[in-house]
Amino acid sequence: MATTLNEWARTIKRDVHALYLAARDPERRGAPRRLQCVAGYALSPIDLIPDFIPVAGYLDEAILVPLGILAVVR
Repeated sequence: MATTLNEWARTIKRDVHALYLAARDPERRGAPRRLQCVAGYALSPIDLIPDFIPVAGYLDEAILVPLGILAVVR
């Protein structure tokens, strides 16, 4: 389980770096906007499930942000 989680974290780190490079590339116009949407959701105080709800409040970010990153990468 720990190795799978480690691989997942490395993949997300690699994808975030690739998105950073894509956002700086002037030929890629769609990726920066989608990336801004994912970052906006991650940093926004408005969530699907409010953070004051014990486990579920942070679980939506833990699931939706990586899924958003994967969607932008594809």
